[in-house]
Amino acid sequence: MKQEYEIVKMVALAQKDLQKEDELIRTYLPFIRSEASKFLSRLCLEQDDEYSIAMIAFHEAIQGYEKERGAFLSYAAMLIRSRLIDYQRRESRFRGTLSLEAETDDNGHTIVDMLADERDYFEESANLEATKQEIAELSQVMQSFGVSFSDVADHAPKQDRTLEVCTRVVRYASEHKEILEELLRTKKLPMTRLVRGSGAQRKTLERHRKYLLAMLLIQTNGYEIIRGHLRHVLKKGERPV
Repeated sequence: MKQEYEIVKMVALAQKDLQKEDELIRTYLPFIRSEASKFLSRLCLEQDDEYSIAMIAFHEAIQGYEKERGAFLSYAAMLIRSRLIDYQRRESRFRGTLSLEAETDDNGHTIVDMLADERDYFEESANLEATKQEIAELSQVMQSFGVSFSDVADHAPKQDRTLEVCTRVVRYASEHKEILEELLRTKKLPMTRLVRGSGAQRKTLERHRKYLLAMLLIQTNGYEIIRGHLRHVLKKGERPV
């Protein structure tokens, strides 16, 4: 009982302090590896994708944990297994790529269509491992903002007119780096500046806030492969950001 209390205390500190969170993750790396190994029915190695997925899931468990969820380690183990199952299902559907199967529109487009479907382009711009690493890093950063890839799919514009408005907002923000810096500093969309600068209606931005948040995070430092691919899609006249 005392041990569980100490863990909950450590989690509470980690939710407010990134350094404490890193320390907690390092402390429980054996636990994370053990859960991934149980899922795989073999020893999970650091180079295995499942190892990274399990670490991200543990991070998600830290950020999403509340006492009402029960014992933290039980909650973390459940979340790790759930994310590994999701990953396995995606992999079986899209062999050889990191698959994000959530649909983003009524035509059946998925996030993977946006990020990893252009095989020739990715062969020219970066190898698959670098692409997967960027997506994993982006996923972790998005989680710190309270956004997941499924949220992006759920809040993606469904109509062309709304999509054009969101694209205009993203372009405006990407041209004004101080907006992106404010986003990273406050972890909130600077709604007033975006509305004033892009001419979009506030209610449209509110409705698609999580989608816009993810798209703007892609415009920050890093994510060169993802950002380059989205530019490539725009040039071809396909579905924009």
